[in-house]
Amino acid sequence: MRNHSAVTTFILLGLTDDPQLEILVFIFLFITYILSVIGNLTIISLTLVDSHLKTAMYFFLQNFSFLEISFTTACVPPYLYIISSGDRTITVKACFSQIFFIVLFGATEFFLLAVMSYDRYVAICKPLCYVTIMDSRVCRNLILCCWVSGLLIIIPPLGLSLHLEFCDSVIDHFYCDASPILKNSCSDTWFIEQLVVVCAVLTFIMTLVCIVLSYIYIIRTILRLPSVQQRKKAFSTCSSHMIVVSMTYGSCIFMYIKPSAKDEVAINKAVSLLTVSVAPMLNPFIYTLRNKQVKQSFHDILKRLAFLSQKY
Repeated sequence: MRNHSAVTTFILLGLTDDPQLEILVFIFLFITYILSVIGNLTIISLTLVDSHLKTAMYFFLQNFSFLEISFTTACVPPYLYIISSGDRTITVKACFSQIFFIVLFGATEFFLLAVMSYDRYVAICKPLCYVTIMDSRVCRNLILCCWVSGLLIIIPPLGLSLHLEFCDSVIDHFYCDASPILKNSCSDTWFIEQLVVVCAVLTFIMTLVCIVLSYIYIIRTILRLPSVQQRKKAFSTCSSHMIVVSMTYGSCIFMYIKPSAKDEVAINKAVSLLTVSVAPMLNPFIYTLRNKQVKQSFHDILKRLAFLSQKY
């Protein structure tokens, strides 16, 4: 039997060990986190309150905003606590819990983006059947499928990882990530590493194929429309989704194009920072600024609040 001292805590090195730079990182992450939560909560509130935003598209957008809040909350507040307290340690159980929620929310987001692309396909390619096809029962079932798919992606590799023994406790990241944790293990991790790759590739390829096919049919349909005005209107309904998809998949592709070993950690940290803090902050603005109905709903709510404040 191997004799290893039991590692019960990991040490997160974070983004930098420079105290002054860490203050700037704290301010940046705190501001982006607050803006992200406020922006996504605003979208959730608007879709719940406004009767004009009760279609399938806004139901999916509401769930996407919830996932964005959940995803950034799983990563950013724990790191803000590490910076403010100076305590870089995290228990093994807490680390695995963080990985579970990060991967669950992240994978579910990918599947939801695929569902949202299908929703746009039905809306543009089959407009007369849209309400019938995308009824409330179908929408709820599609959301449930996204969450179940996310669970199926994370449970097998995480379940196997819980039995690993660890020889090293240092994680060169600002949150718990699978790759550095597996490197810290003194157990044989070959099978788990392959399973992680298979799950990641399956999620990425399956959802990307669904999105690409949906947009091939969408673009074909838009190009067949007789007037420029109709084409602009049809394109505007899916342009926000296309921007978010490009940002999400682009960051993943950029992260996993293998750079040199020297630069790999720094690049992964930088892209991860953008993914967990900047993207969730920008997405509400992307959907709001490019969507007339959401903007109109927001203005109506502000008018009501202004009227009530004057009344009382």
